[in-house]
Amino acid sequence: MASMVLPKIQYTRCKIWKPANYRFTFRHLVTKRRTVCCTNVTPWDPSPVTYAAEQDNTKDVFLTSPTVLFETHDSDQTKTPESLTTDTKRVTKFGYIRWPMWLVGPLVLLATGMVPTLWLPISSIFLGPNIASLLSLTGLDCVFNLGASLFLLMADACSRPNTLAQDPCRSQPPFGYRFWNMIATISGFIFPLAMWFGSQKGVFQPYLPPISFAILMGPYLLLLGIQMLTEMLTWHWESPVWLVTPVVYEPYRVLQLMRGLKLGTELGAPAWTVHMIRGLVCWWVLVLGVQVMRVAWYAGFTAHLHQNESSNEAGEAENSSG
Repeated sequence: MASMVLPKIQYTRCKIWKPANYRFTFRHLVTKRRTVCCTNVTPWDPSPVTYAAEQDNTKDVFLTSPTVLFETHDSDQTKTPESLTTDTKRVTKFGYIRWPMWLVGPLVLLATGMVPTLWLPISSIFLGPNIASLLSLTGLDCVFNLGASLFLLMADACSRPNTLAQDPCRSQPPFGYRFWNMIATISGFIFPLAMWFGSQKGVFQPYLPPISFAILMGPYLLLLGIQMLTEMLTWHWESPVWLVTPVVYEPYRVLQLMRGLKLGTELGAPAWTVHMIRGLVCWWVLVLGVQVMRVAWYAGFTAHLHQNESSNEAGEAENSSG
């Protein structure tokens, strides 16, 4: 049951009194809540949430999409046609710049290496068994090293792909090649040093002064160490010029040793020193021949590899068409 109590009501003007606390009793009324639907939503109210009336078959399935919140997009896919045209023009201009490198690189190698050694008279460099002669010969070899470094950089630039879409060319030398190269270089170090230490101990006679040995073999040992460092860097960077680096340095080494034979005559070097330099000349000519054969082998190996790849692609195309 529901009850309602009314308070006492007094009218002051008419002086009418009505009894207070009248109680009206009503039976319990069953009320039903109504839902008011309105399609007009104010701009500041959130949009209504709609629920599907049909039964959802994806029960207990949550986050079916990948869990990666941020997707990565390839820059090649997002490039506009204008940017692709700009990249193509840039690559074409760079290709035009690379064409003169095929002539400039060998000319730099020739001007810094062969010309000073062949046409510069020894009398203008060698002033006697002193420090000035040693520094002059070392500077002459450093000029060649600068030209060789520029040549290798140009060769590495020419070995890069013509288009930006292609992957950069990375070439890693085999372990056997690196092993035998290190053996040849270390042997070129050990043999003259062992001969000189033997002369210091009296094994080889007559005695060769240290300044004379430094003039004869110092630039040779310095450039040999620079070659070893350059080869190790090309191996680490996986540059295709690792195959031509020994071919660049070793012919100049033969010229160095031939120059040492002339200087040995002016210094009055003992006979064992002359025979040592002749032995080194023969050794490096042999190593240079092996390096040239390796270049021929590598060219044949890559040609055979490309032929196998083309045959495999042709076979896959026939299988897919069948």
